[in-house]
Amino acid sequence: MIPVIGLAFGIIAGLVLQPTVPTALQPYLPIAIVAALDAVIGALRALGERRFDDRVFVVSFISNVVIAAFMVYLGDQLGVGSQLSTGVVVVLGIRIFSNAAAIRRRIFHA
Repeated sequence: MIPVIGLAFGIIAGLVLQPTVPTALQPYLPIAIVAALDAVIGALRALGERRFDDRVFVVSFISNVVIAAFMVYLGDQLGVGSQLSTGVVVVLGIRIFSNAAAIRRRIFHA
């Protein structure tokens, strides 16, 4: 129940406060969101398999976002930012769809 309350509070706070992202950080936001989604979908899969651990989720969530943002930063420094961003999105997208497929198979037994 506490996570649902926290999610609702976060959504309401975002809608009311309407935060802006500094221009320097804007290239990293989409990658960070995809990395966070990967951690959340992975947590949902683990929850369905009854092996969810909140510590693993928090570490996975933070490390996914930090590593993905660092890879994009490194790509920007090397002059290949868009290509590396695409690679990060592809890899994380594959993981998201793989976890979503596992969840679907578990729910529908197919």
